[in-house]
Amino acid sequence: MNYLTVENISKSYGERVLFEDISFGINKDQKIAFVAKNGTGKTSILNIIAGIDSSDTGQVINRKGIHIAYLAQDQKFDPNLTIEETIFSTENKILTIIQQYEKALENPENAEAYQKAFELMDQHNAWDFETQYKQILSKLKLDKLDLKVGKLSGGQIKRLGLAIVLINKPDLLILDEPTNHLDLEMIEWLEAFFAKEKITLFMVTHDRYFLERVCNEIIELDNGKLYKYKGNYSYYLQNKEERKALEAVNLGKAKSLFKKELDWMRRQPKARTTKSKSRIDDFSKIKEKAHQRRNEHEVQLEINMERLGSKIVELHKLKKSFDDLVILDGFDYVFTKGERIGIIGKNGTGKSSFLNILTGNYPVDGGKVIVGETVKFGYYTQKGIEVKEGQKVIDVIKEFGEEIPLTKGRRISAGQLLERFLFDRKKQHDFVEKLSGGEQKRLYLCAVLIQNPNFLILDEPTNDLDVLTLNVLENFLLDFPGNLMVVSHDRYFMDKIVDSLFVFRGDGVVENFPGNYSDYRSYEDSQPKEVAVKEKNDVETTKSVSKVKLSYNEKREFGTLEKDIENLQKKKAVIEAQFVNGSIAPEDINDKSIELQKIIDEKETKEERWFELSMKLEE
Repeated sequence: MNYLTVENISKSYGERVLFEDISFGINKDQKIAFVAKNGTGKTSILNIIAGIDSSDTGQVINRKGIHIAYLAQDQKFDPNLTIEETIFSTENKILTIIQQYEKALENPENAEAYQKAFELMDQHNAWDFETQYKQILSKLKLDKLDLKVGKLSGGQIKRLGLAIVLINKPDLLILDEPTNHLDLEMIEWLEAFFAKEKITLFMVTHDRYFLERVCNEIIELDNGKLYKYKGNYSYYLQNKEERKALEAVNLGKAKSLFKKELDWMRRQPKARTTKSKSRIDDFSKIKEKAHQRRNEHEVQLEINMERLGSKIVELHKLKKSFDDLVILDGFDYVFTKGERIGIIGKNGTGKSSFLNILTGNYPVDGGKVIVGETVKFGYYTQKGIEVKEGQKVIDVIKEFGEEIPLTKGRRISAGQLLERFLFDRKKQHDFVEKLSGGEQKRLYLCAVLIQNPNFLILDEPTNDLDVLTLNVLENFLLDFPGNLMVVSHDRYFMDKIVDSLFVFRGDGVVENFPGNYSDYRSYEDSQPKEVAVKEKNDVETTKSVSKVKLSYNEKREFGTLEKDIENLQKKKAVIEAQFVNGSIAPEDINDKSIELQKIIDEKETKEERWFELSMKLEE
C-alpha cells in the first residue's frame, strides 16, 4: 500500500540548486533511510514531504486519511507548558481519555465522573496505551512531568519531541537525525522499539548501526541522481562499491572512446554522409560522458604534527562534583603515547565535564592534572564554530595563516586545505552562516585540526555529519599519529577508531575497558546477570547466572579461529594493496570488490565468534 509519492520535486536558493526532479515513493511497512552529503538538501526534502516547506517544481501526494508525524532537528514547544501538558496538548483521542481518567482519580468523590472515565478507558483499550507511553517517557529519561519546557536542555527538548511522535503512533514517521542527543542505552532501546513496532519510517540518520538494524531500504542522492538499495546498510555498502567500480570501468571505456573519436574529428572528414553526421552528433555525448567527474574527494591531510614527549597527561586522584552530582571520585590514569580512547556513559554522568577538566577549562575539587610540556590539545566541542556575521569560509581558515606546514617540508595554502575538506573553490567564498549544520561542523573540525594538535579531543564530532563525510573523517583519524580521545554515541564510529574505553557509570565511577564498543557490549552481555526467580513460596529472590564452560567442540573451534582470522587478514591486505597500486584490470574490478567484501564479512563473523567463545572461558 502506497502511503506517499514524491514526483519530480526540485529546490533552489537563488543560483544554488540543491536538487532537481527527485521522485520516489514510500509504502506501508517500509523503513527507509535517506543518505546524501551535507548541503545537498536532505532536511529540505524532509520538510517538503512533511508539508513544512514547498518545492519549486513537482508535488508530494499523500494517501487520504494517513497520519504523518515529523521529528525535526529543531523542536518548537510552548516554554510555559510542562512536559505533561505538552504531551497532552497533541491531537490524540486516547491521550485525552487517559487525562480524563487521571483527573477522575484525583477527585474520587465524584463517582459518576470516575465511572464514565473508567468505561472510556475500557472502551478504547487505553490501559495498554497508558503503560506504553509511560514506558517511552521512562526510557527517554522524561520522568519529571511537571518540569516546564522552558527549563529543559536542548537534548531534553529533542527527546520530548521523539517521545510525542512515538506515543502518537503515526502511520508514517519522518525522522531527522533521531539518535542525536540520545545516550547509547536510549539508542539501543529505540532500535528494539522500531524492530518490534509495525510503523513506516523515512529517516535521515548518520548512525550506521541504526541503519543496519532498523532500515530495510536505503535511498541515496548522489550527484543529483537517486539510487535505491532494497536492504540494510551492509547491503548498501556492498552494492554501492559494485556500482562505483562499474562506473569507473564505463568511465574508462568512455574516455578511451573519446580519445579515438577526437582523433577522427581532428581529421575533419569531408564526406558528410549520414553515417559520419551521426558519428559527429554522438561525439558531444561521448565527450560529456568521458569528462564526468565524480565529486567525491578523500581528505588526505598530512599535517606535520608536533612531537610528543615521553610525558603526555597524568591524572592523580581526581575529584569533581557539581552540587550532589559526583563526576569523579579519586580517578587515576597515566596516558601513554598514541592511545585512542573512547568515552561512553549515560547522559549526565560527566563525559563532557571530564574533557573540560582534562583541558584545564574546569577546576578539580581534589587531585592533580599534569600535562606534559610538548602536549598541544586540539579540542572540538559540542558548541561548534563561532559564526561571525559576514565571515566567509576561507576567512575562518586564514585566521590561522595563509599556508599550513605539511610533512617532508611541504606546505599547503588555506584554499587547498579547504578543498581537501570537501569545500570547492566556489564554496570557500560562501558566508559561514549560509552553510548547513553539517558543513559548519566540517569547517570547525578543519579549524581545529590545522592548529597542529598532537592530542586530539572530540566531543560528539559525528552529530550532523552525513555518512559520506563520516567515512572521510574516520579515514583521517585512523592515520592520526597522536593521542585521541572521543565522546560519541555513534557506535560504528567508536568501533572503527578507538582501542579502549572510559566507561562512566555515574556517581563518580569510571572504568577503563580494553576494547572498542562492540567488545564492551559483548563483555557486558556475557557477565552474570541478577535475575528474579520465584521460589515455591512465591517469594522473589535474586540469583546469579554463571558463565558456561567451553564444550570439547567449542575448544577445538576456538583453537582454529585465531589462525583463520590471521589468514583472512592476509588475503584482505593482498587485495587492498592491488586496489592501491592499480594492478587490477578494469574488467576484474567488480569481481575483486565482491571477493574483498566476502573476506571482510567472513573475518568479522569469525572475530565475533572468537570473542563470544573467549568470554565463556573461566578465569
